[in-house]
Amino acid sequence: LLRAEPGHVALIPRGVRFRVELLDETARGYVCENYGRPFTLPDLGPIGANGLANARDFLAPVAAYEDVERPVEVINKYCGNLWTATYDHSPLDVVAWHGNHSPYVYDLHRFNVIGSISYDHPDPSIFTVLTSPSDTPGLAGVDFVVFAPRWLVGEDTFRPPYFHRNVMSEYMGLIEGAYDAKTAGKGGFVPGGGSLHNMMSAHGPDRETFDRASAAELKPQKIDDGLAFMFETRWPVIATAQAATADHLQQGYDDVWQGLSRNFRP
Repeated sequence: LLRAEPGHVALIPRGVRFRVELLDETARGYVCENYGRPFTLPDLGPIGANGLANARDFLAPVAAYEDVERPVEVINKYCGNLWTATYDHSPLDVVAWHGNHSPYVYDLHRFNVIGSISYDHPDPSIFTVLTSPSDTPGLAGVDFVVFAPRWLVGEDTFRPPYFHRNVMSEYMGLIEGAYDAKTAGKGGFVPGGGSLHNMMSAHGPDRETFDRASAAELKPQKIDDGLAFMFETRWPVIATAQAATADHLQQGYDDVWQGLSRNFRP
């Protein structure tokens, strides 16, 4: 048994049969299906032994089984399609197993944030919780990144994410609180929302965030009211027809950048 709460990430390895039981009437969340190499902790490199997600904070299941002889529907995904079969018993009747191909849960509030203590805004890769590496260094099949509560102390530095475009695609979601690069209100980002910036798409803070950050006094600042995440992948992400026509799709997304003045200084 594994208990996943808001702010937790649960990973189910491929080939593992599982059942989800809701503790409340409804549940909402974000799902990423990884088709590449299994997720692993990122190489800490010069960070050393401590920082980011620690292996000790990943929780394995509590042993459990059930002995049920009744019709049970089992759903499998194969080649992009869902298939069902009815068993005459529950397949969750395994009393013992051998190996380490196990599901796990991680509390994102346990993430040990690493950041700049001098100047410059570090790349979001410094917030990587888990990565599925590819054959090309710097281009993961998918990185799972968290923007957790943290201190900002850099000087002579624009602290929110600067304007940029990536060779990676970014899908970001807000779990709780507020996101420091998107203001609330019109064009704002609310918990449960998501934003997609595909590869080579320019993006950055909205105008209100830019104006506020540009005029802010550069003193230590604590970001403690938000928990956001990002799926970053080397592949383009295509919205489904349902997502592209959803009633809650934000119209005029580019409007949040209207009024930004040209700041080039030759």
